[in-house]
Amino acid sequence: MEVRDPIHGAIALSPAETTVVDDPWIQRLRSIRQTGFSQMAFPGATHTRYVHSLGVMHMAGLAFDSALQGWSFDHPTARDRLRRCVRIAALCHDLGHAPFSHCMEFSMPAVGTLPISWLEVDATRTASHEDYTIAILESSSLRQTIEANHDFTARHVASLIRPEIHPGDDFFVDGGLDHRRLLSQIVSSELDVDRLDYLPRDASATGVRYGQVDTNWLLANLATWVADGRVNLALEGRAVYAFDHFLLARHHMFLMVYFHHKSVIYEELLRRYIDSEGCPWQLPSDLDEYLHTDDVAVVAHLRASDDPWARRVAEYRPFRRVLERHGTARSADLTTEAELLREAGLDVVAAASTGRLSRYAQIGAKRRSAPEIYVLERTPGLPVERVRPLSEASEVFTRYAEERVITRLYVPPDEAEVARSLLG
Repeated sequence: MEVRDPIHGAIALSPAETTVVDDPWIQRLRSIRQTGFSQMAFPGATHTRYVHSLGVMHMAGLAFDSALQGWSFDHPTARDRLRRCVRIAALCHDLGHAPFSHCMEFSMPAVGTLPISWLEVDATRTASHEDYTIAILESSSLRQTIEANHDFTARHVASLIRPEIHPGDDFFVDGGLDHRRLLSQIVSSELDVDRLDYLPRDASATGVRYGQVDTNWLLANLATWVADGRVNLALEGRAVYAFDHFLLARHHMFLMVYFHHKSVIYEELLRRYIDSEGCPWQLPSDLDEYLHTDDVAVVAHLRASDDPWARRVAEYRPFRRVLERHGTARSADLTTEAELLREAGLDVVAAASTGRLSRYAQIGAKRRSAPEIYVLERTPGLPVERVRPLSEASEVFTRYAEERVITRLYVPPDEAEVARSLLG
């Protein structure tokens, strides 16, 4: 089977993969917008998590082929089964997203209410979309669909999405080397296929140029490096500048697209409704209910509600931005200005968006779940002369180490002129 994709062209699916794609849990993603409320600022941004997931699956196969080009596997079936597993993991990586993607993650229930046993979690913390993803892989019909059509289990798939999950066997081991870290980094890392798909896809849909990156060059320069019996993702040194551009492209997409003031105000109005006393709507922890909880269901609920916050979202009547400031958390602070407007009796929504260059390789605070990607420095065709962690080989991490904060104040449209006058 082939799927025609606007970014990658024809995406080939095997019969076994097609069966998984046709599962209701994958099909649910057709009704989850990829970029939340971005369509309010960029009308073309109506693409979904479904098409993105197909693209990530396609890119995972390409990344696997490039990184392991010329690699000699001991077992005759190892290359095929590992490649199929990483493609299914890439397809499933966004299963758990709530309606409007990240916009509603704040309203998720405690993770302890989800049917998860593969992860050791603090049961009281708020769940994330990744927690829902693991719950779906572990406790829904999708598990049976995967295991009936492949020679790996849903737990193998989950262990590539969340490295804390142990696969329980040596499925990823071949020739005495564990390949799980490499496959996990292909799915989720500083240089993963998730970003390699959504950046150009979102840039195309929104009509901007920030997310345009040299995807082909980055893929062509993927490699491997073995350390402590594990196969790790690596990048040829000649592609480091392309990686720098890739990371900055993502950073600028957040600042200029994902944090657009029109998107942000819709998120804040929706938050006010859901957090309001007596709000009857909540994200379900029951997976049978969650299967049918998507953008369409939420919009239908908002349209049927008499709540003023819900009505504003449903009728496209947002508050209006009256002040915006960029900088550090301190220099962008608008607390004084917000209090001035509130003292004057105005209804103020204050919002802050924080942009970080990287959540995987933060200077001085690396996440345990983010193993190093290595840079291989050598003359083409010759043995490796030097190996360095990517976080050391690229200067972009230190140059853009500071967080970038955007703060905004919004008021109802009929109070905008008064607010601007008060603010001078």
